[in-house]
Amino acid sequence: MATTDDENDFHEPHAATAVSPGLWLVATPIGNMGDMTIRAREVLRAAKVVCCEDTRRSGRLLAAIAATPERLMVVNEHTEHDAIDAVADLVANGHVVALISDAGTPAISDPGERLVRALVERSLPVWSAPGPAALIAAVIVSGFPTNRFVFEGFLPRDGAERRERLAEIARERRTCVLYEAPHRIERTLTDLAEACGPNRRVCLSRELTKMHEELWRGTLAEAIEHTRTTEPRGEFVLVLEGAVVISADASDADIVKALSERRSLGLSTRDSVDEVSTVLNVSRKRVYDLATSSAVPGAKGPKKRKT
Repeated sequence: MATTDDENDFHEPHAATAVSPGLWLVATPIGNMGDMTIRAREVLRAAKVVCCEDTRRSGRLLAAIAATPERLMVVNEHTEHDAIDAVADLVANGHVVALISDAGTPAISDPGERLVRALVERSLPVWSAPGPAALIAAVIVSGFPTNRFVFEGFLPRDGAERRERLAEIARERRTCVLYEAPHRIERTLTDLAEACGPNRRVCLSRELTKMHEELWRGTLAEAIEHTRTTEPRGEFVLVLEGAVVISADASDADIVKALSERRSLGLSTRDSVDEVSTVLNVSRKRVYDLATSSAVPGAKGPKKRKT
């Protein structure tokens, strides 16, 4: 991003730097304490109240940087809405309130979005002390294009909403970033392989900036085997390469290969046809004709109409 000469006139941090009243979204370490910026420390030391997900975890962090707020307020997915009025009153009365998550940047798949929206609607000041974000750390080391990418966060757990989101990701041409818990990683990789094809490449990151940080790269099929043979620990960031959309001039061999991959994963003829026609950008009729021919292993011919 281009900057002007004035914008490049950076200010050196100073202990007496003023922290303006308002709600501050403060990024905290995602692993290594060295992740934390000087500015983040200043804001937390100036805060009258710190909103956090876990008071014990955040209390240890605040003690480590000699921050002593008057109060820690629990703001998590269950209490965020109830905290809005209290935070708004504090900010309206000229106080500094900080919001932190357990790790990384708040309001990104973490509490904060509703709180920020409520304060903005009330014309109250909201600031940020930017810093670590797992999605950024993962995407820049993935090896996939970073000029355009999309963040999906956590997938819906099940049902039609999950299937629809997977179908959208299968068609997405931009690099795609997702979060997943260790006990659900194998299922999500399997679902992605069914939707996107087993040869779509992925980069798995976990324990980012920690001592046992791990980066793994390969296809979705290989990733499934990798997670089966290792004990997944720590929250994962999945960076998935974008879909390669082949033009309408795709050959029959391209279509048959794509269909065979999906049939080998157990998808029905209908689902296979829908996905391949979308991904390869060819007519559904053409894909269906090939899917019901002898070119695809296990293919069944079209049902004959009763006369």
